[in-house]
Amino acid sequence: MTLLAVNIGNSHTILGLIADGAVSADWRVSTLEHRTADEWWALLRGTVGDERVDGIDGVVVCATVPSVLHEWREMISRHLSSVAAVVVEPGVRSGIPILMDNPREVGTDRIANAVAAVAHHGGPAIVVDFGGTATTFDVVNAAGQYVGGAILPGIELSLEALGRRGAQLRRVELARPRSVIAKNTVEALQSGMVFGVAAQVEGLVSRIIGEMDVAADEVTVIATGYLAEFVLDESKCFSVHSPWLTFQGLELIFQRNVIR
Repeated sequence: MTLLAVNIGNSHTILGLIADGAVSADWRVSTLEHRTADEWWALLRGTVGDERVDGIDGVVVCATVPSVLHEWREMISRHLSSVAAVVVEPGVRSGIPILMDNPREVGTDRIANAVAAVAHHGGPAIVVDFGGTATTFDVVNAAGQYVGGAILPGIELSLEALGRRGAQLRRVELARPRSVIAKNTVEALQSGMVFGVAAQVEGLVSRIIGEMDVAADEVTVIATGYLAEFVLDESKCFSVHSPWLTFQGLELIFQRNVIR
């Protein structure tokens, strides 16, 4: 079975083909809210390829942008109506309890991350997802329950804000600088983003573990998201790097709602 997994984020939409439990191909495109259902269909076929699209047996979608999700629903209804489709939303079986004040507020990508964390690593666990707009922290306890998390501005969003609002600053390439103590403005910005974010993540993970009231070595700390690679080597708090964690969670949710 070939499953198309779609993670619609604020900055980018990640597309992946999953076959036999493994991601066989992936693509990242800009999330543009003005795209219509037909434009998404044309982009999908142009990016993934006609032959691959025609071979899709199922679709699973999570989204943080309601207007884009609306167009994806329309696209699936028009062009992929013959395949099984699951949109992750309230009422869909995730397989884990969401212990939040309002479970409907939790981003569906974060739920997918938690589902995969429990299934592949068990609890307690912390998932740190490095997206462009936000870096999210999701926590599951030893019983495999989603108990909450935290949200920080994403690395790309922070760089963009500094470039726009800083009178003597500008947009720079996200890269590791030569040292923490920078000798020029470009490397000063890069130092803040790479080393600063690493320290921020380590500090927040430490505080989360403190509130969980468990030993640090009992908690699996998982890094995911397409910007994780910029922080991984600078942080000592991670147990696992799982770049396809969200897709793994989406596949599990699809199976729990379609395959009996």
